[in-house]
Amino acid sequence: MTLFESLLLLLLAAVVLLQVARRLSLPYPSMLALAGAGMALLPGTPDFPIDPRTALPLFIAPALMDAAFDFPVSTVKRFWIPLVAYAVGGVIVTALLVGWVGWAYAGLPFAAALVLGAIVAPPDAAAATAILSSMSIPRATDAILRGESLFNDAAALLLFGAALTAQTAGGLTLGQLGGFALAAPGGVLFGMVVGMVFPPMTRAICGALDSNLMQFIMTFLVWIVAEHLHLSPVLAVVALAMTIATRNSAPSSPRLRVQSYAVWSIVVFVLNVLAFLMMGLQARRIVGGMSGDHLREALAFAGIVSAIVIVTRIVMMIGFNRTVAWYRRLRGLEPPAPWRQALLAGWCGMRGLVTLATAFILPEDFPQRDVVVLTAFAVVIATLVVQGLTLTPMIRLLGLDQRAITERELIAVRRGLVQAAIDRLANETGDERSRLDATYRMELDALGESTTALERHRTLALAALAAQREALERSRQQFQLTDDDYNFLLEQLDWRELAVLPPETTRIGAE
Repeated sequence: MTLFESLLLLLLAAVVLLQVARRLSLPYPSMLALAGAGMALLPGTPDFPIDPRTALPLFIAPALMDAAFDFPVSTVKRFWIPLVAYAVGGVIVTALLVGWVGWAYAGLPFAAALVLGAIVAPPDAAAATAILSSMSIPRATDAILRGESLFNDAAALLLFGAALTAQTAGGLTLGQLGGFALAAPGGVLFGMVVGMVFPPMTRAICGALDSNLMQFIMTFLVWIVAEHLHLSPVLAVVALAMTIATRNSAPSSPRLRVQSYAVWSIVVFVLNVLAFLMMGLQARRIVGGMSGDHLREALAFAGIVSAIVIVTRIVMMIGFNRTVAWYRRLRGLEPPAPWRQALLAGWCGMRGLVTLATAFILPEDFPQRDVVVLTAFAVVIATLVVQGLTLTPMIRLLGLDQRAITERELIAVRRGLVQAAIDRLANETGDERSRLDATYRMELDALGESTTALERHRTLALAALAAQREALERSRQQFQLTDDDYNFLLEQLDWRELAVLPPETTRIGAE
């Protein structure tokens, strides 16, 4: 079986698993982890090496860009204390504990053990975004988890680079330490500068294909250039995304925006599939080359590391939450989020792309590389499967299911949007204003307690669009249109159908 055939098989399995995940309300990264592990067990799948210099930007840069673009800077300012505590403190503490166990139990040199700790320390941005998008939890917890998964990658990769340099070179010089210290602020500054220059440079690009292509080119270029400048590529890409999202105050074309969201979603998903496939193939080769005793020892070590990763995060989350509660109580301030939210945040520590990609790039002569790579894969599987599949029951058990509240808030915001349109039309005159005003007022009334009018409006609008589609097909069959004209009119009908007010339960982003 070739790599292409293996990838095609896993993509087909991923589509099936997506349907299963949707129907059972399970996070798709957990199902994908199972698929990758299952692919590793199939006979005949090829071993496919990847250039280490390609693995990190290929797998991580698009996922970071996609997640960071939707994460507002205002949220970073609001929650900067827990973000720093979790993204930096959590990574360092987890890496040190795993490093100590790797040194004491597995006999790794401490620098090599610290490399393993940096590999398994950061929760993943893509996994967190995908899992949290399908759930309704308190907004503060959701925001902190998404933000943490962006910034802890930078802390982990900086620690990974320092420990790997110390292991391969036998130590770190003062110049190297200074370089690592400047990498984080330098990466942020570089990403912000590019983010301010990029939109004016691309104003002439108006097509959907070239616009999306330019977005990917810029993302990869920023990562690669930041690496060559010895800056943090993670923070450079995150700063780039946030700067573009913040400075792009003029609304982009709706067509480009919709297509861009679709393209980025599918690319990130396919890269997840590819990463799990390749890690599964590596794990199969590693397991096949181990003796029985060595494999049992490696699996036992992987189990210990997985337990440390999970328990350490929970303890840190609850400990930080209780410390803040004690401090606020002394100052007479409002209490923080309850411990139940901290426990949920602790359980949302799924590892994913960053752990897989950094394990890819370990040199072949790295001490006990087979054990380290197998451990990294085991941690990803354990966190995505055990924690991911139990998240929904835990949310309900802790009483943190916010679906009913979220739906009420969504309706309230939608009523505010409609009222804003009515207020804008208040000073206008003419028949066009009257027709638009009547449409918006019908929508405002329908968003009240009774949805009968809204359902009737939706049914009639969809029926009218169906009749238009039939008429368009007849015109095409009678050769009254060219293919380009047909596709243009079909796209217009699609936009009209998208404009029909959807039910509250069919929001985009359920993946």
